[in-house]
Amino acid sequence: MTTVAHTHLKPDPLRLRLKPKAAATGYVDGAWWPRSRDLATELVGLAEVLAVRLGRIERVAYALSAWDTAPSRLELDGFRVRLEGFVYQDRDVIHVTGSSHGRISLLVVPPELADASAHEALMTAGHRGNDDRPAKILAAARVPAPRQAAEHAADDWEDDGGHLYTRG
Repeated sequence: MTTVAHTHLKPDPLRLRLKPKAAATGYVDGAWWPRSRDLATELVGLAEVLAVRLGRIERVAYALSAWDTAPSRLELDGFRVRLEGFVYQDRDVIHVTGSSHGRISLLVVPPELADASAHEALMTAGHRGNDDRPAKILAAARVPAPRQAAEHAADDWEDDGGHLYTRG
């Protein structure tokens, strides 16, 4: 006769840093460092924590290119959550909307990132006064800029002290 031991593994702690609750500032409200690119799996713990600020989570908007294939709906705690992937959304950000009609935008720290750089990005994005763009936060944390689109190149240039030439 074989005896099977059932152990209750404690889930890994959520790697999340939110700005203190106050008037919204900047591009993101904090940062999240998931353990994989499986959005449906990773959202379970995140939704539970964010529900404290947002009420029941109803919608998550994400960049299609940043995550493995995800379903369009997910059931969490008996409620349906819409997962909406977009081609043109910033791949380093997700937007989570709750039943209280609030929304939290989170910098997504790449799961494969080394601990020190990931921690630095989490802390920076979660700092009360931070108003940097997601790409700038990741660059400051020494995260290599993959597939960097020229999406905000002009803004970044001006933010860093440059200025655009205009005829006139």
